[in-house]
Amino acid sequence: MLSRRIFLQRATAAAVAFGGLGSVSALAQQYRLDPLRGSRGFGELVAKEGALLHLPPGFGYRVLTQTGDIMSDGLLTPSAPDGMAAFPVPGNPHQSLLVRNHELDSIGEEVGPFDRKADVIDKYRKEIFDLYRRDLPVKGGTTTLVVDHTRGRIERSHLSLAGTARNCAGGATPWGSWLSCEETLAGPEQGFGRNHGYIFEVPAAARGLVEARPLKAMGRFVHEAAAVDSTTGIVYLTEDSDQAMFYRFIPETSGELHNGGRLQALVIRDWPAAQTRNWLEDSEDAAARQVTTTQTFECDWIDLEEVENPEGDLGERGVAAGAARFCRCEGVAFAQRENGQREIFFAATGGGPKKIGQVWRYLPSPDEGTSEEKASPARLQMVYETHDRAILESCDNLAVAPWGDLIICEDSYDSAPDMRNYIRGMTPDGRLYTLAMNAHPDNGEFCGACFSADGSTLFVNIQRPGLTLAITGPWHSLGERSRQQAMVLNTESV
Repeated sequence: MLSRRIFLQRATAAAVAFGGLGSVSALAQQYRLDPLRGSRGFGELVAKEGALLHLPPGFGYRVLTQTGDIMSDGLLTPSAPDGMAAFPVPGNPHQSLLVRNHELDSIGEEVGPFDRKADVIDKYRKEIFDLYRRDLPVKGGTTTLVVDHTRGRIERSHLSLAGTARNCAGGATPWGSWLSCEETLAGPEQGFGRNHGYIFEVPAAARGLVEARPLKAMGRFVHEAAAVDSTTGIVYLTEDSDQAMFYRFIPETSGELHNGGRLQALVIRDWPAAQTRNWLEDSEDAAARQVTTTQTFECDWIDLEEVENPEGDLGERGVAAGAARFCRCEGVAFAQRENGQREIFFAATGGGPKKIGQVWRYLPSPDEGTSEEKASPARLQMVYETHDRAILESCDNLAVAPWGDLIICEDSYDSAPDMRNYIRGMTPDGRLYTLAMNAHPDNGEFCGACFSADGSTLFVNIQRPGLTLAITGPWHSLGERSRQQAMVLNTESV
């Protein structure tokens, strides 16, 4: 959480800005449909005065936790909740295990789990990854919650990963764990005891703090998110950089990431070191081309060397070897379609001529990760590029809804007085709609969106001031409508 002084300053400034618009409620209709690729989704948002969220008709929310809450283990709920995943609780379909990142280092005024709890640090010394300035544990890590989503309450909560830095996003694995990604290359020069920039695996069912073991073969870079192809066990990774590569990790043994494997970067065939971000100032870059949503690219992969990256130059070496470049790759999500098609979506948050976002889709080869894939290469397509922030801005964390649509969290810090962060939906054919608006005066980013296993609840975080919420409503209705439309289309084609 921000200090009370800083938080009140920001909230007051926001309130002054909103005053010229009459009320926060007036902002609910600042969003609009894409005139060519828009969808009504669940309907127009309802602007309720004083509500934290504006939602479609029939939907509601509860605040589950906030920064500073005392957890079941006696430690504090840390600031800056970010990426998150929901896992089923065996034998209890009405509960979910939420594993939640906290994007903290130890620099700045933030709440860490051990604040005012220094007397218990020795109890956890073995599991903690690193100390800041040889003193307190680095504040980043994960917390785990057991949520009863019929009652909308927390049954149990505890710290599950400690001493890591800037745990931004990550991804759930099919074997029941969370991959927590460090979005930093910080190390001893910044006051830390060890190098950071790794991925850590946290079993969802762990009932306490797990030992923090970095998955070094998955590379040291500015990690953002991870998605696992449940068919192959290959892990796809994103990097938050203006010259980001898109990565995959082929494990030696599927589901056993600590056993090592190969880290690779994507190459667009016949376009070495492809510059894909569509920035206007890239016109003089010989490797830059204008990308449209009608294009499909064939892909190859190159092995990366020295992936522990002591010099922080992994990206430079990858691009020199031909890897494609994207602008700020953040969220990534895996989808398995009813026809067997596998898809990996990833967000390029700063892509496009207005630098407000692109969404890409990667279609794996039928022989993905094998020596046969060059004969039947994977394909890549930019499925959406936004040119209007009222439609979509700064696409960040991604999730796949139970009915197959992509759920997109916005992470914008635009200073315009009418700027709001939204949760958007995107259909498989690239049509956008709006699910929720953040009406809190501090207007923090949405992050960590994920559905309970039974599909009844959408969990999401608002990073500032540090809230985890549960959104309920007729989620099934859009799935039913999509199936009916598919049946009509199939009937018409007969």
